[in-house]
Parts: sequence; C-alpha cells; structure tokens
Amino acid sequence: MLVLIGCIGAIGSGGDSASPANDDNVAGTTEQKAESTKAAEKTAKAEEKEEEKAAGIGDAVRDGKFEFTVSKMKCGVDSVGSDLLGQKAQGEYCLIDIKVKNIGKEAQTFIDSAQKAFDAEEVEYSVDSSAAIYANGESQLLLNEINPGNSAKGKLIFDVPSGTKLTSLELHDSLFSGGVTVKLK
Repeated sequence: MLVLIGCIGAIGSGGDSASPANDDNVAGTTEQKAESTKAAEKTAKAEEKEEEKAAGIGDAVRDGKFEFTVSKMKCGVDSVGSDLLGQKAQGEYCLIDIKVKNIGKEAQTFIDSAQKAFDAEEVEYSVDSSAAIYANGESQLLLNEINPGNSAKGKLIFDVPSGTKLTSLELHDSLFSGGVTVKLK
C-alpha cells in the first residue's frame, strides 16, 4: 500500500522531468535577487554621498532669489525678549541664526513662516513669528523686504517640545518654492 502511494506521489509531482525546469527557475530567481541587491547597494551609496554633500551650518545655500547661511543653533531656551516684553515657550525655543541675501534683480520679501525645521523622525515644526519679534529686536527678518545684493540677519525661532533635537531646516525664498535643506548636526 505504501509503495502504491509513493508511486502516485511521484507521478503527481511530474517525476524527474520537472527538476531541470525548477533548477532554471531557482537560478533565474537567484540572479534577479543578486541584481536587486546590487541596485539597492548603489542607491544606498548614492544617498550616503548626497547626505555627505548636504549643506550644513556655515554653508551658503540657495533657493530662488535668496542665499541663506545658517551660522548657529541654540535650543533649550525657555523665553525670549525681556521680563516686561517677552514670550515664554510652550516647550522650549530653538533659536537659529541666519543670514539671508537677495541674489536676484528685484527687491524680495523674506517670509519667516515659509521656513520649516525637522527632527530625526521627520516631524515638521513651523516658525514662531511672534516669538521672533521679541528675539530679534531691531534686526527683524519677519516680512523683511531685502533689496538686490543686500543681506539681512536674524533668528528663526521654533517652539518645540522639551528635549527635541532639530536635525535639519528647509529654507524657502517664498511660500511656493521648492526649498533647500540645511543639516543642523
């Protein structure tokens, strides 16, 4: 009885004649996996090179008609302004010193609310424009019109949860531009 079941199993599976076709399929699949792995490695290396090339603090970057240079970042600030005229953070403030230069041929308005900051998890934070008024004093960036060839300096203020570590900025010459990334590490 067991011999009969074994013979039926061999006939049902196609016997030895199906083995070469299966070997070809396995070989083809292995080659495809190897090619996919090589392509993935190339992509990862390209991304690493691009990350190495990414602008950081002190590097001038351009988006549209503005050139931006981030000079420093300070986080863990509880409040900005004076005791009489100031603002307290919901979490903590990160103050980012920036220089904005107009590289175009017409006056252009810098809009601080178009700028974004990100942490390592890609959580997006917006500028606290009202806190920026207190932090910047007379060197206002908020809605500052900059003539061609001129620069303005100031601080971008981000109110983030305590302990947040910002890793990058996305800087824009307008609300609708593509933006440019600056690493904050």
